[in-house]
Amino acid sequence: MIRTENLTLHYGGSQILHGISMEARAGEVTCVMGTNGVGKTSLLKALAGTHPRSGGQVWLGNEPVPVVPPQAMARRGLAVVPQGRMIFPLLTVRENMETAYALLPRAEHRIPEEIFELFPILKDFLHRRGGDLSGGQQQQLAIARAMIMKPRVLLLDEPTEGIQPNIIQQIGRVIEYLKGKGDMAIILVEQYFDFAYGLADRFYVLKRGEVALEGDKATLSKEVLRATVSV
Repeated sequence: MIRTENLTLHYGGSQILHGISMEARAGEVTCVMGTNGVGKTSLLKALAGTHPRSGGQVWLGNEPVPVVPPQAMARRGLAVVPQGRMIFPLLTVRENMETAYALLPRAEHRIPEEIFELFPILKDFLHRRGGDLSGGQQQQLAIARAMIMKPRVLLLDEPTEGIQPNIIQQIGRVIEYLKGKGDMAIILVEQYFDFAYGLADRFYVLKRGEVALEGDKATLSKEVLRATVSV
């Protein structure tokens, strides 16, 4: 569903990503792992268009994608749940979710019932301001907002960061549900090893902005993967 070849990215004069080639398929969770500062979030920014890549190519399906701004990537079917969630604090829960309508035809301007089935707390808090929610509730809202966009590709950046264990379990179940639908490629950046390993079908481990290890769960043992991530 989404593929990169020799993707590079710079911040000013500093090169952060060095020739990243990867693939994320529909109906799978592709996990990007590595220690802090190796370029995981930068890779998501390059895919989402929030920081333009310096070189290389990106394909969505069989279509090559030029360097375009994030709103153009969103129109092509890419949604992001960013690190920090980026909820609008003064908008209500309903209004936060309705911001996704900008990418949908007017006839589809509604909140699907499956959102409330997956995140019942959001139905109770529709009129509460986003800034008044707990971190876990904000994360649920951020994922719900992304789902309303009906993405072909979903990018999740550290969805368990600062979240209480019961919400982490719920988020895991939602990711499994989305994977099971089979029409969405999910790229997960995650430091919580057991959470990531339990969900992922394929792994890319980054070191110094390069792919140091890649493979699927059938070919990479948990021990080898954990050792590579922790070095």
